[in-house]
Formats: sequence, C-alpha cells, structure tokens
Amino acid sequence: MATAEPQTDIAAVEELHTAYAAILKEIRKVIIGQDAVIEQLLISLLSSGHCLLVGVPGLAKTLLISTLAQVLDLKFNRIQFTPDLMPSDITGTEIIEEEQTGGRRHFRFVKGPVFANIILADEINRTPPKTQAALLQAMQEHEVTASGQTFTLDEPFFVLATQNPIEQEGTYPLPEAQLDRFMFNVFVDYPTDEQEREIVKTTTTVQVHQLNKVLNAERIVGFQQLVRRVPVSDHLVEYAVDLVRATRPHEADAVDFVRNWVNWGAGPRASQYLILAAKTRAILDGRPTPGPEDIR
Repeated sequence: MATAEPQTDIAAVEELHTAYAAILKEIRKVIIGQDAVIEQLLISLLSSGHCLLVGVPGLAKTLLISTLAQVLDLKFNRIQFTPDLMPSDITGTEIIEEEQTGGRRHFRFVKGPVFANIILADEINRTPPKTQAALLQAMQEHEVTASGQTFTLDEPFFVLATQNPIEQEGTYPLPEAQLDRFMFNVFVDYPTDEQEREIVKTTTTVQVHQLNKVLNAERIVGFQQLVRRVPVSDHLVEYAVDLVRATRPHEADAVDFVRNWVNWGAGPRASQYLILAAKTRAILDGRPTPGPEDIR
C-alpha cells in the first residue's frame, strides 16, 4: 500500500501533462498567441487561485476565458461591473413566489451569476467597494451568504477579474488588501506583427471551430488536490521565502531600491503562491517535483 499512492500520483502527473498539450491545441483553434497568458491562467486554476487580467480592450480576453471554460467543460458566467451594480446582482436575490394551488406566498432564492465555475469580472474597478467586496468574499470563502442562508459554490471556483489600464476616470481602484487575494496579476499584451496578421485573416472570414472537451470539473478538482501532494524541498521553500522577504523595506538585508521605492513588501501569501505555482508548473511540464527554475 505504501507505493500505491506515489504510482497513482505519477500517473496523474503524466495525465495532466498530456491534457495540457491537448488544452493548448484546442484553445489555439480560436486564440492566436497568448501562450504565456494561458499557462498562467491554468497554473492559477490548478493552484486554486484567482487572476487579475490587465490589458487594453480588444485583446480577446473574454473570448480566451470563454474558450478555456468550454475546453475544460466548466460553467462560465461574465459579470460586467458598472457603477450601479449591486451585491445582489452578483450573489443573487430573493423573490416572492405564489403557489398556484393554495395561493400561499413564500420567498425563493434566485442564484446570481457568481454560481458558476469560471467567473469573468469585467472591469472590476468600475463598481463601488461594497459590490467589489461581495465578489471578493466569494473568492476567499467559496460560499455566498444571502438572507441568513449560506450557499456553497461549486468547485472548481475560479475568478478572473479585468482592469482597463487606459481609462481610470470614474473608477474605484482595488485596495492592496483586496489585490492580495489574486494569485497572479497577468498582463495581456498586444500580439506580435505575425500574430496580428493571422488574427485579421482568420477573423474576417467565415470560421467554424469545433472545440473538444479535454477535462471536466471533477478531474480539475482532482488535479487541484494533486498539486497539494506534490513534494517540495526545504531548499526551494527557503528560496521562495527569501525572495518574498527581500521585497520588505524594513528587513535588515533589504537592498537600497526596495528601501527607497517600496512602502510595503509582499506578505506570506506570496510565498505560498510561489510554491503552489512552482508545483503546478512542474506537473504541467510532466515533472513530479518543482525546482528553482519554476519560481524564477
């Protein structure tokens, strides 16, 4: 029995490595380029984290995320954040229903768009902090409380929030404490010259893409648990912690530019995310344990 679990985990690592190649193949049917972004999204999803996407409009962020959800066979919802968006527009609300037979009235909770596996919170900084907090609470606790009842969200639960770096007028910037809940801050850049020509060619003609489903919710939850079981050396943990502590200006060995330009360094959550991301990156690459190159 002692060797059964490692053999099972090694087989799961090989399965995920194969699935990763298949996922990239399917997404490339629709999305041209952005391989680094796709890798970061998958690492965050398998690490049970969340992502903040920063990029100008028109870079196919919504299309990428909806395509990823389709390939992974996960339920996807998009929430457009606006100044008048209310917390109940995200979590859900109670309505009064009347029975057809007895005429009795009762309340029924109608679930909001947050009840999905992948949530695209589009332009999250355009809504007031009270509404932002409703989503951020769900991100942290994976549950929603409404009218005195607690509803558990389906797993996996993965939030991708977007911000437009150009238009800042009339926005509500996320405070540092809320930004800390996101595992990655992913910058979506412009395509290369060759990629942009290919994008124009493929999107200005009739295109029908048949996407195959590679994974499902159950397998993804299993892979999330696999990430937690991946062994990691004490040396690598020390390396990750040293990197994070080096960002704190009050540390004795902090370098000059950190002391001069950084107000607050990264917290322990950053060390945790570095190790989880290193584990996930390793098994996506087909390796059973991570090394320093997975953190660099």
